[in-house]
Amino acid sequence: MNIRDYLDSTYLKTDAQAGLNESENIAVAQGFIQEAIDEGFKLIMIRPNRVALAKKMIVAAQSKVLIGTVIDFPEGKSSLEKKMEEALECIQNGADDLDYVCNYEAFKAGDIDLVKEEILKGTQLGLNHNKTVKWIIEVAALNELQIAQLSALIKNVVVSNFKEELYSSVFVKSSTGFYKTDNDLPNGATVPSIKIMLENASPLPVKAAGGVRTYDEAKQMVELGVKRIGTSGAKAIANGEESSSQY
Repeated sequence: MNIRDYLDSTYLKTDAQAGLNESENIAVAQGFIQEAIDEGFKLIMIRPNRVALAKKMIVAAQSKVLIGTVIDFPEGKSSLEKKMEEALECIQNGADDLDYVCNYEAFKAGDIDLVKEEILKGTQLGLNHNKTVKWIIEVAALNELQIAQLSALIKNVVVSNFKEELYSSVFVKSSTGFYKTDNDLPNGATVPSIKIMLENASPLPVKAAGGVRTYDEAKQMVELGVKRIGTSGAKAIANGEESSSQY
């Protein structure tokens, strides 16, 4: 197993979150992009305002590294119109993967029609432009039943509206890595949450994001059936070391 083929190397901190000014944070982002190119990771996951930079660097390096970005991040509460505008701009700037934050609070409140519509329209936009789409459900904000129900809802919308050959391009993804939990409980992927997602999202693929910090943990996720792993410690994991990253 080449674990690099599963790793979405991730840097999503704003200037304020990183405690840096804009130029310093751009330099950090450039470092992550260059590392993804040098290490041959599957993808570099970057903020929307860094997509054009990643595209420029990857083209210049003649690299096959994919560019992913996050849409309506990290809370997923924006209108469908705003989600679509942001996604379209990212497509135009060169993104390959669109990781939408599902409006999980609307789901929890019972507004299922709103969630279904954003999944349908957001997926449609991505697939119409030959992009991979991922829906972040934020497992730390959900109980086990809700994880199962939201994973199944996404699956059902996709299966009901798109051709079977497109299923592999629509993921259910565990986490943003930015959700604030009580008592320092895990805010990313856990083995129990991933098992529930795999069971209820199939035949859609699953991405485990956050909480995977060692090669053995990454290998375990792949063996469970995960197709992508989101981490800001991709190099450490690929080298068999333990990542000190919080994501």
